[in-house]
Amino acid sequence: MADAQGNSNVAPSADPKDLIAWSQEKGLAMVDLKFIDLPGLWQHFSMPISELTEDLFVDGAGFDGSSIRGFQQIHESDMLLVPDPATAIVDPVYKAPTLSLVCNIVDPITKELYSRDPRHVAQKAEQYLLTTGLADTSYWGPEAEFFIFKSLRFGQTANSGFYYIDSEEGIWNSGADGMHSSPGGDSSPNLAFRPRYKGGYFPVPPMDKLQDLRTDMVLKLIEAGIEIEVQHHEVATAGQAEIDMRFKTLVHMADQVMLYKYVIKNVAYQNGYTVTFMPKPLFEDNGSGMHVHQSLWMDGVNQFFDKSGYALTSEMCRHYIGGLLKHAPAILAFAAPTTNSYRRLVPGYEAPVNLVYSARNRSACARIPVISDSPAAKRVEFRCPDPACNPYLAFAAMLMAGLDGVINKIDPGEPMEVDIYDLEPEEAAKIRSTPGSLEEALSALEADQDFLLRGGVFTQDVIDTWIAYKREAEVDAINLRPHPYEFHLYSDI
Repeated sequence: MADAQGNSNVAPSADPKDLIAWSQEKGLAMVDLKFIDLPGLWQHFSMPISELTEDLFVDGAGFDGSSIRGFQQIHESDMLLVPDPATAIVDPVYKAPTLSLVCNIVDPITKELYSRDPRHVAQKAEQYLLTTGLADTSYWGPEAEFFIFKSLRFGQTANSGFYYIDSEEGIWNSGADGMHSSPGGDSSPNLAFRPRYKGGYFPVPPMDKLQDLRTDMVLKLIEAGIEIEVQHHEVATAGQAEIDMRFKTLVHMADQVMLYKYVIKNVAYQNGYTVTFMPKPLFEDNGSGMHVHQSLWMDGVNQFFDKSGYALTSEMCRHYIGGLLKHAPAILAFAAPTTNSYRRLVPGYEAPVNLVYSARNRSACARIPVISDSPAAKRVEFRCPDPACNPYLAFAAMLMAGLDGVINKIDPGEPMEVDIYDLEPEEAAKIRSTPGSLEEALSALEADQDFLLRGGVFTQDVIDTWIAYKREAEVDAINLRPHPYEFHLYSDI
């Protein structure tokens, strides 16, 4: 992130000595060390700026790895955080002026990078790309959607379970007596103008009530060194939104996704709202995806472009798509990694469940955008992932699948140019679909993982730990609990 030109909140140099001097010039008071746990949540701790020394970038700072999800056992808990100076920014959230640094995790005994650190997995994926000789750079452009709610309540006990969402934009408030209709609250008149179900893409205010809040988010993201291309309301009612970042290299973009989520959540919170990147919080309206644009480059030339190819794509691009399609069920164990992800991945809500590719066709899971004829713009958009994923693991899995397709010349078949949802049942049945549940995706990962292990990018330990954690903490946890709608179906039996 230290390459953002002209931004006074982004460190101008990744050299630790220069960074220390810059922090002193800025009058920074604290240092915040951030890292990611295995499921994908940022963790952190802070120290006074006096602790920012050149030794910190070599020796690291200790923490208890047994208290972090998916990491160490209690008898092997000591771990180290080693800051990456290239990620240095002034933290965009804290009241005290604070230097924010993203860290790698190191084993204090072996001094090696920790195999379960998702950021290390992503770094190894970039290194593996170089060894293939196919490209020297991969670019990534995720479109992470999210919901901005005014209230989000939930609970589960032995004898009850519920969730309750509210939004000043929620169409369900169209008949309410002043509910969330203005800053005055419940006592204010109902001023209407709310996006209907699937009607949020994208009328102007006053129907779009969150324009100014999204702009505040954009300005804070830019302040944090993230290049933003566009912001807008998304399809669903009740504040679904999208803010798009300009593409970056794999690890850089994964770092940015975490910063992006952090900034957006905090700007919302500071303004009396709450943000969720949960894929499917609303029944009978669109969920939140994270369409991921990706391409391979060599010596500054886009390897996915061919002026004579289908939709201006090269043979390499087609084979890369072939790898994504072949390995999609296993990829989704990382890229659509929650039980809630599969409330979104169902037909009928623009969700890309069909394992085919096309230009323009949004019912296909792999799409080739055709809005520009520029060689630099040619890419594949993989539409199955969602923003609940750990971006380091999801991007790495997609890259490894695509590279497997290129190496083994996997044919993706013919492009699908029709609306798949309008096909006759016998034709639709011939098309492979994404998994129907997280359990199916985890089983797919168990059966199809060799492409991830190539070059030591993913280790067997990481894959096994991921599967075990997801089954115990999420799949089994959901399966054990009665669902509220089950009472509607079965309570009178």
